[in-house]
Amino acid sequence: MSMAGLAACGSSSSSGSSDSSGKVTLNLLVPSYSDGTKALWEKIDSGFQKAHSDIAINLQVESWDNINDVIRQNIQAGKTPDILNIDSFTDFAKENLLYKAADVTSPETLQNVEESFARNASMDGTQWALPLFASTRALFYNTDLFQKAGISNPPKTWDELEADALKIKGLGLDGVDGYGMPLGNEEAQGETAIWAFGAGGSFGDQNKITINSPQNLEGVTRMAKLVKEGATEANPGSADRTPLIDTFIQGKLGMVMGLPQTKQQIQEKNPKLAYAIAAIPTKDGSPMTLGVADHLMAFDNGDDAKKAAITKFFDYFYSDDVYTDFVKTLGFLPVTKTASQAMKDDELIAEFLPQLPDAKFYPFTNPNWQTAQGLIQSTIGKIATDDPKTVLDSIQKQSDQS
Repeated sequence: MSMAGLAACGSSSSSGSSDSSGKVTLNLLVPSYSDGTKALWEKIDSGFQKAHSDIAINLQVESWDNINDVIRQNIQAGKTPDILNIDSFTDFAKENLLYKAADVTSPETLQNVEESFARNASMDGTQWALPLFASTRALFYNTDLFQKAGISNPPKTWDELEADALKIKGLGLDGVDGYGMPLGNEEAQGETAIWAFGAGGSFGDQNKITINSPQNLEGVTRMAKLVKEGATEANPGSADRTPLIDTFIQGKLGMVMGLPQTKQQIQEKNPKLAYAIAAIPTKDGSPMTLGVADHLMAFDNGDDAKKAAITKFFDYFYSDDVYTDFVKTLGFLPVTKTASQAMKDDELIAEFLPQLPDAKFYPFTNPNWQTAQGLIQSTIGKIATDDPKTVLDSIQKQSDQS
């Protein structure tokens, strides 16, 4: 979303700091993650207002399809929310519309956030938002196929993953492939990031997009090698993540990168599937995962009473009982250290929690990242037939020109 020119419109809220009863009213705008999102937020708001009778919450829930338009229209109309849940805070921070996170969060709450996710919510060393929850990736592998192929342990390195994938493919089982590599348009940037980051690379930072670095090239070159030697499914460039994970769930794939929600999908679609989860294999076995987070942010509407109320709300929301219930209900990962400890035995996320400190992220604070992401999604599948360096150089050149 482009917020240029809207900063002047964001200096007032849709209502005053207090209503006729003397309560401070906070306007909370959130997207719908599921059919139960509204009820979940209403439960949180009700609990908060019982603890803080002098503060009222005005909740607005919008679909992900509409929320960007809604926030843009609200800001233009001078109806800026006090608290917003959305994916990116970047444009709002650049237009000086937000409070710094430290200005509306107690030190105890702020320090409880996993450092990797706090850095991801920052620009130029300043944290502008609070990560709402997290999602990371891990390697899902079929233990039946591993046993048939004589593989006793999950791979930790690229060499081991490649060897294991070829052993599974070598079983000659009808329709069974070794490793699922989704390079179709749905989320090719995610699979590419896993390999590039696994070589120590990145896609850049808020100032520069970096696609064709030596580390990224090393990761993509190994991807191409697996494709060309038949360790993956046929035609990865047209394979999307969702159907490929379904193939794994059907028992037709040795390994695939999955999310916490993948475990729930297995329970629903094929609970008898014999599988296990391991850390993502990297070039040398160093720990790394791809992290994704949505955020909570607070708009500076020039009202000290609201500022104090926002701080109370954030501290309440991130308290362990409230926050763990929120995260469990939506099926994501917690971003606070104490919630991670409290949820360490949760069977749906237990394997993912240790990865949180090692998460690496897309450079979403860079305005050119969306262009670069689209180019990766539409182009990276060409590594099956073209030189990987040529493919990455082309994406880099087009990203630089955007």
